[in-house]
Amino acid sequence: MTMSTRKRVLGGLIVTSVIVALAGCSAPPPETEETSGGSTAVEGFLPCMVSDAGGFDDKSFNQLGFEGLTRAAESLGVEPVTVQSDSESDYGPNITSLVDQECTLIVTVGFALSAATVEAALANPDINFVIIDDAADNDFDGTVDAPNIKPILFDTAQAAFLGGYAAASFSTAKKVGTFGGQPFPTVTIFMDGFAQGVDYWNSEKGDTVEVLGWNRDSQDGVFTGGFSANQDAINSAQGLVDQGVDVLLPVGGPIYQSAASVIRDSGRDIAMLGVDADVFETDPSVGDLLLTSIQKLIDVGVEDAVLAAGAGDFDPTAFIGTLENEGVGLAPFHDFEDKVSPDLQGELDTITAGIIDGSIPVESYLSK
Repeated sequence: MTMSTRKRVLGGLIVTSVIVALAGCSAPPPETEETSGGSTAVEGFLPCMVSDAGGFDDKSFNQLGFEGLTRAAESLGVEPVTVQSDSESDYGPNITSLVDQECTLIVTVGFALSAATVEAALANPDINFVIIDDAADNDFDGTVDAPNIKPILFDTAQAAFLGGYAAASFSTAKKVGTFGGQPFPTVTIFMDGFAQGVDYWNSEKGDTVEVLGWNRDSQDGVFTGGFSANQDAINSAQGLVDQGVDVLLPVGGPIYQSAASVIRDSGRDIAMLGVDADVFETDPSVGDLLLTSIQKLIDVGVEDAVLAAGAGDFDPTAFIGTLENEGVGLAPFHDFEDKVSPDLQGELDTITAGIIDGSIPVESYLSK
């Protein structure tokens, strides 16, 4: 598959090059006067945003990006411009439309917009760009492809490790499953971190919980081919449910809605994990199914970047969210609080400390 090939190349070259350059830049941007709220933007500042095909109401990373932009714009006293993409063919034209509207900062939401973002940034060096979930290294030479692009990245394998451990602790079937939209590194990082957490549970407890839908050795698994809550997503979830999983991690924006429908139709007690946002909060309709959510604080990263640019201090240095800087994390158990082991949270706290101090290694394309 072409997409799978791109994943492996990116997962290899960024590991050995881009991340070397970015690793020293993983702390959050320093707080400026403008981050305290009620500030005035530099003259002519106009922040804008392009969604990916999931749309701004995906209750996931597009929505989080939009919320971060909105908060920053309100603080700066400006009115942002947003444009929604309905398909991949919209990415380039949507960015061009924002250039034509004289946007001074353009935030593109998602790795799928990488090529269009780089092209626009190179053609418009006086406009600053922020891209979420991509290193903007489309020629794989180890550097960001344009000096006016700031990548916002998240080492979600660390938080997914915690999610996998929690899933293994909760599972009585000894089978947990995961599936993704497309095999981009920013999708598979969840799946692989999840599997590592299950492996850690097994090694610590002498257990045999199995992960279906992802193979750590081949770095491949079950994918729907897109990021829509459609029949392909239903089929992927159904295949895992039919194999007996009692915990399910769908990775890819709205595809969790398809997973939820399959779980409800099954008549079985199957827990689900959300991704990106705390889905219990963003979509209460599935709250009763959610063991927890694997979070990345996209809204905070976007808000900081927009506030800095609005103050005239745009910094293209990449931000990498980790457990240590609280850019990623595990959401509360909410309705499952009384269903999980009373020892689980304490164990997760200990594991978190171990991941932060390096005594518990978590592999990802952002950490190698």
